[in-house]
Amino acid sequence: MTPMMLLTAAAAGRFDGMFAPETRARLIETAVDWGVKALGALLVLIIGMWFAGRLKKLTRKAVMKAPNLDETLAGFFSSLVYYLIVAFVVIAVLSMFGIQTTGLAALIGAAGLAIGLALQGTLGHLASGVMLLAFRPFHVGDYINAGGEAGTVKEINLFTTILATPDNVQIIVPNGDIWSGAITNYSAYDTRRVDIVYGISYGSDIDKAMALIRDEMEKDERTLSDPAPQIIVSNLNDSSVDITMRVWVKSSDYWPTKFALTKAVKERFDADGIDIPFPTRTVYQIPQQS
Repeated sequence: MTPMMLLTAAAAGRFDGMFAPETRARLIETAVDWGVKALGALLVLIIGMWFAGRLKKLTRKAVMKAPNLDETLAGFFSSLVYYLIVAFVVIAVLSMFGIQTTGLAALIGAAGLAIGLALQGTLGHLASGVMLLAFRPFHVGDYINAGGEAGTVKEINLFTTILATPDNVQIIVPNGDIWSGAITNYSAYDTRRVDIVYGISYGSDIDKAMALIRDEMEKDERTLSDPAPQIIVSNLNDSSVDITMRVWVKSSDYWPTKFALTKAVKERFDADGIDIPFPTRTVYQIPQQS
């Protein structure tokens, strides 16, 4: 007979005639003991669930206040804390009823190990995602080269990072591939250096060509004077003298400036008689003897 049945019989006034006095006393003691345990377990469960919810909110607020942590981590860590506390509360409630929780804890541990081994690749991506969101080597909107792929960062999740190529193709890269290799962030700094190599013929005036390059560079308002730009003779090739222009611009102006100066200098060379060599081939025809 369950404690609830005993309590029901006692409430109905039929308890005294059902059992002998000694048995009746033991049953009353058992019912009271189970009732106290049930009330205690209910109290522990209520307090534990309240504490878990409270600590979940506090964890989320703490992570949100951290300047280097992403909002995605706030939900991840708060949920992790919540379910860990709930697990401890359930184990505590079971132990109050005399249930041996050591075997249960071992079973949960073994199950966790098996799941971890089965999902070790996925968990590796999860760990890498946490590291990326915590240390922030790049942000949404940055142009990066990582995990063998290049593109603008559109979204950073716990398992993957979503990139968009310049022609707007979506690339989903596992976070483990990104974190395990080198990360090149082209948008990390406010300024970048534009390097353009112009090849002129050996018969052209080098000083004149360098002056024309400097003139076109100074005309472009996107170029910066600090750090100071450089125009140097960088190489002597088989058929050309290479002149390299190095000028600093804002990171957002890198490609527009590079394209514009390449075109402007080419047109200026044409207008001022600076020859740009290109590969040629001479074919000799040997007359056939009759």
